[in-house]
Amino acid sequence: MTSPKTRFVHLRVHSEYSLEDSVLSVPRLLDQVLLLNMPAVGLSDQSNVFATVKFFRETVKRGIKPIVGADLWIAATAEDQAPSRLTLLCLDEEGFRNLSRLLTESYAHGRCNGRALVLKEWLQPDKLTGLLALSGGQSGELGRILLGSKPEQALDALRYWRALFPDRFYVELQRVGRPRENIYLSKVVDLAGHERVPVVATNDVRFLTRQDFESHEIRICIQQGRILDDPGRPREYTEHQYLKSPEEMAELFRDIPEALANSVEIAKRCNWQMELGQVFLPEFQLPEGATAEAYLRTQAGDGLRTRVPGLEPSEAARYAERLDLELGVICEMGFEGYFLIVADFISWARSNAIPVGPGRGSGAGSLVAYVLGITDLDPITHELLFERFLNPERVSLPDFDIDFCIEGRDRVIEYVAQRYGTDRVSQIITFGTMAARAVIRDVGRVLGMPYGYVDRIAKLIPFELGITLDKALTDSDELRKAYETEDEVHTLIDLARPLEGLARNAGTHAGGVVIAPAPLTEFMPLYCEPDGSTLTQFDKDDVESIGLVKFDFLGLKTLTIIDRAVGAINRQRQAENLDPIRIAEIALDDPAAYELLKSCQTTAVFQLESRGMRDLIKRLQPDRFDDLVAVLALFRPGPLQSGMVEDFIDRKHGRNLEPVDYFHPTLEPILKGTYGVILYQEQVMQIAQVMAGYSLGGADLLRRAMGKKKPEEMAQQR
Repeated sequence: MTSPKTRFVHLRVHSEYSLEDSVLSVPRLLDQVLLLNMPAVGLSDQSNVFATVKFFRETVKRGIKPIVGADLWIAATAEDQAPSRLTLLCLDEEGFRNLSRLLTESYAHGRCNGRALVLKEWLQPDKLTGLLALSGGQSGELGRILLGSKPEQALDALRYWRALFPDRFYVELQRVGRPRENIYLSKVVDLAGHERVPVVATNDVRFLTRQDFESHEIRICIQQGRILDDPGRPREYTEHQYLKSPEEMAELFRDIPEALANSVEIAKRCNWQMELGQVFLPEFQLPEGATAEAYLRTQAGDGLRTRVPGLEPSEAARYAERLDLELGVICEMGFEGYFLIVADFISWARSNAIPVGPGRGSGAGSLVAYVLGITDLDPITHELLFERFLNPERVSLPDFDIDFCIEGRDRVIEYVAQRYGTDRVSQIITFGTMAARAVIRDVGRVLGMPYGYVDRIAKLIPFELGITLDKALTDSDELRKAYETEDEVHTLIDLARPLEGLARNAGTHAGGVVIAPAPLTEFMPLYCEPDGSTLTQFDKDDVESIGLVKFDFLGLKTLTIIDRAVGAINRQRQAENLDPIRIAEIALDDPAAYELLKSCQTTAVFQLESRGMRDLIKRLQPDRFDDLVAVLALFRPGPLQSGMVEDFIDRKHGRNLEPVDYFHPTLEPILKGTYGVILYQEQVMQIAQVMAGYSLGGADLLRRAMGKKKPEEMAQQR
């Protein structure tokens, strides 16, 4: 006889990305699936596949078979009827594409009362291939009819769905303690048996253990703005909707063994595997007869002559060598089109009087970017390394951080959408999460605790980026004491723990835009905000994981302020018959500018206006451009907490009693500009190159390992 552990697979589990009705984080869920020795698990969030990439990645780690799908809401054909649920699971890649199109359509054209609906006329057999359907239990159309006023219509409904999904439609059975559940089961099992339609047992899992039920109800109340003890609030879920073991499900459905066996049969049929690590670059429209490599090399050569004219022969050779090296890496990695696309929309922005930032981040280390006009920083002059941006020893997608005037940014995105196709361009979704302090306040409100009391507890959590409740209990003696001695605090924190870190809401990434080589629904579904703006259903990391390229279009109000200031100045200069000023031509060594900075009058100066930054400027007293670069690097948690800031300031002003220590004579040229302090990532790479014989590509791998602070990666570098 088959072991119960191999006779049941949970096919309908909701993750935290359902946004409102689940407290199941993907890692916790899969750890429990592994503990229960289950070979597969299905994920079907409501009207979305937000968690799919994370789900795939985590299942692969654990050796669990992933089954991907979504719970759809089907619009009723009569106004007095409620929408019904239908679960679709992907059998193969075509099924995922068809599901993506349905989900996209539901948000774009089916929104009603905040819910994304699928219209029945969209459900055509040729558009449903590769998909397997579960009837939705009591919430499905079949369940609604059987428990409604016209049960005689159930046979027609069953035949309708079976015709849409030949040999791929299963009648769903659940025993979770809902009202009228036994009536539904009795009727639907008889109907399915008469029509020879297979049945399947599911559990509609919303939380991990029975003990998490109260936390789940609290999450519902947070979403609905209700109090937990409100007698009038709807109660749509039961304490039985936890991840049951195969043995529990076998006992629950011992009278219908085929319903258990069919869950395993469905798991065997669902074989779509997401391929990660591929690259799908958008296509740049080239002049007739040109190749991307030849065109890029021509554009870069022309740009070099324009950007750095009149070089001495030795300097010209240095620039030409660096340009050739970068072009070789770019072309070998197949990123010619990426550079051409970025250069094109930046050129369009400038020609349409939209201010563009000079460039920042690792992309400023590229000479190709400089000569194409993507950045305005000469990486050779500023000793920036290309390998930090594109490493020939580590295949990764390039990523320019590009700042646009906040008033013109949307016009640039519109230009890109028109040029490459509105169905191939989208902004990227992001998810707000329940952070430690916020979740304490939310749970306290739902429990009806006084605001002042909850606020006091929340403020005991250290104000630290990424702080968790567990870490707060370790770091804060006062919070730990309250947790151990006050029952209300103990209850508050224990109920908040399962909610901490869960996705709370969907929003728009500040700058991320994806451009695909084909319609985006070939890769994933799209999500529409209530205002009609379109977003990907995968976040920025997941978009890149499936091989699509993210472009950062950041809106910066500082650029708008600068543009207006320059315009006002030039209008005055024009009245005085003076030549206009140009930002790019302003000297970087103007003493008056540094005197103004030293006075800490930096309001509206990008990255230099916070109170902490003004305090650092006051202590450092910058008097050259390199000092400004250092200020930005020093004003980060690591340097501020390590004593580096004090060392740097004392050495700059000659207050150190001992001579500057460069650790080794060969490092003096690398560290002299920062007074022996290892401040920049480029310095880390150069030190590895000089001291250990690393290539710059290998040194970049070391730099990344250090940044991630992962002992196993550091051990590989040792």
